[in-house]
Amino acid sequence: MLSVIIPTEGVEQTAVATLAALVPGAAAGIIREVLLVDSTGNGVIERVADVAGCRFIGIETSSQGAALAAGALQARSPWLMFLPAGAVLETGWIEESTQFIQAVSSSGRDRAAVFRYARSPYSDTGLRDILRAVARKLVGPLGDQGLLIARAHYDRIGGYPPQARRSEARLLRRLGRSSRTLLRSRIVMAG
Repeated sequence: MLSVIIPTEGVEQTAVATLAALVPGAAAGIIREVLLVDSTGNGVIERVADVAGCRFIGIETSSQGAALAAGALQARSPWLMFLPAGAVLETGWIEESTQFIQAVSSSGRDRAAVFRYARSPYSDTGLRDILRAVARKLVGPLGDQGLLIARAHYDRIGGYPPQARRSEARLLRRLGRSSRTLLRSRIVMAG
């Protein structure tokens, strides 16, 4: 039903945290494949992908937009879920994502969804966290909230621009508030 694309930065712990949170989705049959996209070339993520049964995509550039675009290009499912490495989806995401996909598919309207952001209770709050919280209130969701979107809709709006700075923010802006749903399920960043 859906392909999960996770751009990584060669760090095993964050990739494994996200993969562990996705296991129930794979067991429920909602996840068809997981693609780990990495540009570091250090071999760590390639080994993680091999052990976890994921597809590994190595890219030459360190651009986040290029990693997201490369994952989308290789994905085989009609629905795409983009998650940052270290993102842990809380309980309930499977049922809510399934309901969202079914509702959008039956309505014929283009819609995308982002998860509700929650800061890890174990992380220290810094100035950057405060500024990001203010940004979420003013401009809406940020790229670290994940994205659930139909492949056809993703293609129609042009996808992630590979070489653009802040490609996640650009795509969310192109979606606009009217075609974006904020899911109840929360996403917590680990690490």
